[in-house]
Amino acid sequence: MAGPARQRYRITFSKTEAMRFTGHLDLHRTWERTFRRASLPLAYSAGFNPQPKINIGAALPLGCLSEGDLIDVWLESEVDPLQVESSLRLAAPPGIRVDEVRPIEPTEPVLQSMVRAAVFEAVSANLAALDEIDRRIGALIEAEHLPRIRRGKSYDLRPLIEEIRWDRATSKLWMRLVSRGGATGRPEEVLDALGLDPADFVIRRTGLVLSGPEEAQPG
Repeated sequence: MAGPARQRYRITFSKTEAMRFTGHLDLHRTWERTFRRASLPLAYSAGFNPQPKINIGAALPLGCLSEGDLIDVWLESEVDPLQVESSLRLAAPPGIRVDEVRPIEPTEPVLQSMVRAAVFEAVSANLAALDEIDRRIGALIEAEHLPRIRRGKSYDLRPLIEEIRWDRATSKLWMRLVSRGGATGRPEEVLDALGLDPADFVIRRTGLVLSGPEEAQPG
């Protein structure tokens, strides 16, 4: 006998100042509570310890804001996307802004497996002289290797930096970093490699770059 039909929705959201220092696990719990407050029929996994089927696209570094973040949720029954969006906006806590909700095929690849890069911008009122920043970015781009240590393990930061530039008009550092399982570039480590103090910056992830379905794992 076939099980109940389940509908999958992809939610685009932003993490704003009120949740800037909320970690990934707490963000996941916040979303669970938000779906329940919105009275949406969450679907659960099978097994002895069923969990709500919620899939956040990519973990965000602590202290980082975001726009264009993605989360997938499965519901036990089909609900109009506009109703899902309206209900979530009413239920979301300060610090979470729901931007868009759209239905997607339940069989589409797992969201995390589709994320291949992330785009960040970093802003500070205490930047070094413009010419000095240009020089440092040029040296970083030309470097063959940027050996670093993360959690006691050595790694090379350079192949994780796909693009970086300094926008003079807006006084922002813009960077596109690899974001895949086992290979993730972190914006604060790029700033440190440039000789800049990450604590002087407000960092915002402005988008996730997804691969094609044929490159990802099935859902």
